[in-house]
Amino acid sequence: MTIKEKQDEIIADFEFFSNWDDKYEYIIQMGKELPPMDPQYKVDENLIRGCQSRVWMHPDYKDGVITFTADSDAIITKGLVSLVIDVLAGHTPKEIVDAELYFINAIGLSSHLSPTRSNGLLSMVKQIKLYALAYQAKELQS
Repeated sequence: MTIKEKQDEIIADFEFFSNWDDKYEYIIQMGKELPPMDPQYKVDENLIRGCQSRVWMHPDYKDGVITFTADSDAIITKGLVSLVIDVLAGHTPKEIVDAELYFINAIGLSSHLSPTRSNGLLSMVKQIKLYALAYQAKELQS
């Protein structure tokens, strides 16, 4: 599934919910379904800077695509990182770098998150794109 198709699927999923309490519950559920992160990756170098909560993210590059494991000490933030990973994981560095993430505005996250959570979400996206840029640079050197 392309990044665009995944975003469209998330937008469609969120359209089922009529209020933000239900949408938050869905985000929390996504966080609960995030696979556990190996404790060896819960280190300072994997902490996302700019998040009020503690969020760890570890990239893995294999067979030309990037996957991520992540965790957070805050349940809504864990759901947010799960959403972003769901959209971007399993794609090439170029696809991730070039991706226009419109689902965040389309589902109303940018207007319903607190400023600190919104900044944290942007920091997660920025970190994923930085990982993708680094892997893209390594590809070009090979």
